[in-house]
Amino acid sequence: MDKHLLIETRHFVPQPVRLLEGLKGNGNIFVEGILATVEVKNGNGRYYKRELWEREIDNFQQKINEKTTETCGELDHPDSQVINLKNASHAIRKVWWDGDEIWGTVEIFSDPGPKGTVSGRIAGALVNNGLTIGISSRGMGSLKQMGEVMEVQDDFELLTWDLVSNPSNPDSWMRNGQLNESRTTYLDSYARTNSIITEILCAKGTCPIF
Repeated sequence: MDKHLLIETRHFVPQPVRLLEGLKGNGNIFVEGILATVEVKNGNGRYYKRELWEREIDNFQQKINEKTTETCGELDHPDSQVINLKNASHAIRKVWWDGDEIWGTVEIFSDPGPKGTVSGRIAGALVNNGLTIGISSRGMGSLKQMGEVMEVQDDFELLTWDLVSNPSNPDSWMRNGQLNESRTTYLDSYARTNSIITEILCAKGTCPIF
């Protein structure tokens, strides 16, 4: 079967959480919440077996332990399986299970100094202004029709989680510190246009519109 880019979004309601050991002292925002819920039909009509997520979370935890850039995510989903580091807005610092829910701690690169990024400061501003955004998993895998759902197959590979305008996993919205998820949607044309304009204006390291 052909592998496709699979995007599952949740509403994320961020709230401040305790800083992780070894990461204290910078000006970045830390939030936590639900990253995914297993073995439920999501808003995209897709179904993920628990075994797939258990394997992929173990793999992702290894990336966290090794502090690789593969733990970074972007502000808005790219149409690619490659993590575009110039658009990095955050990193997943911790993941854990709570029943059928996968929880995570997210560090948003919102610091106004050298520990922040352009996209991270934008994401941090949205969070600090009380706006609800989504958190969305990005992965590669093939699908098989099983009754009323499209079942994700064993070749599924989790890439990362991105921050987006509209989520798709049940109960994943972000406010000042916690995650939830809802129906799956893709970014509208206005969000994509805004992203392109921002990238052009901020290309030289300064953002005249912020």
